[in-house]
This record gives sequence, C-alpha cells and structure tokens, in this order.
Amino acid sequence: MAKPFQPDRTLLVVTLLLVMTGIVMVFSASAVYADEMFGRPAMFLLRQLLWVALGAGALLLVLQVDYRRFGQPDVVFPVLFVVIALLAAVLFLDPSRSTHRWVRWGMLSLQPSELAKLALILFLAYFLQRRRHAIDDMPNTLLPAGFVTAVMVLLVLVEPDLGTAAVLAAIAGAMFFAAGMRLRYLLYLFLAAAPAFYFLIVRVPYRMARIRAFLDPYSDPQGSGFQAIQSLLAVGSGGFTGVGLMDGKQKLFYLPEAHTDFIFAVIAEELGLLGAATIVVLFGILGWRGLRVAAQAPDGLGRLLAVGVTVMMVGQAYINLSVVLGLLPTKGISLPFISYGGSDLLAMLLGMGLLLNISQHVD
Repeated sequence: MAKPFQPDRTLLVVTLLLVMTGIVMVFSASAVYADEMFGRPAMFLLRQLLWVALGAGALLLVLQVDYRRFGQPDVVFPVLFVVIALLAAVLFLDPSRSTHRWVRWGMLSLQPSELAKLALILFLAYFLQRRRHAIDDMPNTLLPAGFVTAVMVLLVLVEPDLGTAAVLAAIAGAMFFAAGMRLRYLLYLFLAAAPAFYFLIVRVPYRMARIRAFLDPYSDPQGSGFQAIQSLLAVGSGGFTGVGLMDGKQKLFYLPEAHTDFIFAVIAEELGLLGAATIVVLFGILGWRGLRVAAQAPDGLGRLLAVGVTVMMVGQAYINLSVVLGLLPTKGISLPFISYGGSDLLAMLLGMGLLLNISQHVD
C-alpha cells in the first residue's frame, strides 16, 4: 500500500542538495562567459532555473501517479514511439556543433537522446517483467528486447553521441541482469558489440585522438589534450578547501564547457577536495538508496524501474567524474542534476520522481 506523500526522504534531500548545488555552480561557472559573449551574466542561470521549475513540476506530477501506471502498454508504447520518432527526426534537422542532437524552438531546445534513457527504462521494465518466467528465451524475450535497445543505441550513435549510447547500453545491461538473465548471455551481447565499438573508436580519427590524448594529454597540449589538461589544472589547484566560490580561474576561458560537461572541475577548484568529495558522497548515497528501493520494491516492475533509473543517474555521474579526473577519455556527457542543460535535468528529475514514487510503496 502506498504511503501518500512519504517518499524516501534521504533520496529527496540528496536530490535537493544536488540541484541547489547545480544552480549555484552553473552561475559561478558561466557568469563571466555569458557576460562576455551575450552581455547577460545571469543568462544561463535563468535558463537553468526555468528547467529546474519544469523538472520539479514534472517530478511532483509523476509522484502523484501510481508507478504501475507507467508500466502499462498504453503508456509505454506511445512514449517509446514518440522518442524513437524524435531520435530519427533530429537526424534531418540542421546540425549544431557538427552533431544532430537537438530539436529547437526559438531559445528553447530539447535533446531526444536524454528522454531515450527513460523511454528505454519504461519499455524494458514492462517487457522483461511480462517475460520474467522466460527471461532467457532467445527468440521471444532476448531478441525483441535487444532489438529495441539496439535501435535506440544506433540512432543515438548516428547523431553522433557515443557517451549517451554507452549509458543506454549500461542501463539495458543492468536491467537484463536484474531481470534474471544468465551472465553468459550478457557476455554474448558484449562480445557481439565489441567489433562495433572497435570500428566506432579505432576507425574514427577524432575519437582515436581522444584516446591518445587520454593516454598522454601533453603530446598535444594545444589540441586534443587541451581540455583534459585544463580540467586537471582546475582540480589540482583547488587544494583541500578550494580557492573560494566564484574565484576560480580555469572557467575564465581556459576550460572549455566549464558550466556543462566539466562543471565538476570548477567545483573542485572553487570548493576544493571537501566540495568535490561531498558531490561524490551524494551520488554514492543516491546509488545506495536507489538500489535499496529496488531491493524492497513490492513487484518486479518496481524493481526493474528502480534499477534502470538508479543506473541512469549514477552511471552517468561515474562517467562524467571519470572524464573530468582523467580516468576516461574526454567525452561530452553531463553531471546529473548539476551541469547546465535542460533536457538532461528534466530527464533526471522525471527519473527521480519515478524512483521516489516507487519508494512510497516500500514497507
């Protein structure tokens, strides 16, 4: 029985702390850049606040509906169809930064690949729950679920967006595992995908340049290694307590994407090891509480939804933090709840609304 308006308080507090940190740090990281480029220091802050308001409204709306409603075919398939249609349509729109990722309406933009994460979670939770007694049935379970996953991953890869495609694959793998798939089938899927990733990385010059820069960024300090070097300089210069909020130097046109993909570097510089460690701990708590909700969910649908949403948030955070700290090659992927970006923030708050919804049904 649901406990009205009694979601997991720890998850709710962690979400509020991450979102509020994002608001503050987006302004800190973007004010000088926005003033110089657009003459409006608070431009990115105001846009972020707009998306926070929209996302908070969406979270509250999702929280009011029994999560089982989101596992019904009349919800799952329209959402899946619309998202796949948007993923296909965006490929025919004008590119931005040599990629086809955004649908734009005036000053607002939407990135369908961010919504694709939630659409995939809804579909896999619905489908795998229905096939829970035959999860290893290759023609009737694995192939249909794998086909839908592959279509979404391929459409995102064509944009191109390898980072989000990797997150989609991680979500699917975690949900297959949580549904009870034998590990050998996951190994088969990994081996089948390995050649594709080889050609997507080794055979694509700019991605290979990122790999070389990852291994030795100082081999090309003014080119492919520039962003990684500037990120590490920001992180290293923060010390234990940081140089002070708003006082960071690397965001002043040294560190590219300071308010988006590399905002954690600004946090580390301005708030030091204490601030950076706090962010890591908050995501750790989010992962722990999310998996706890999954373990205690009253049914298979709730368990799979909670696993998918938790992996979406924590997995993306892990990739982002690893990139900023030089543990993975440079890849454009945002830090959930904190980085500037409306589509990602909206998707994450919708996902959190779903996770909090399930937590209301946990004894």
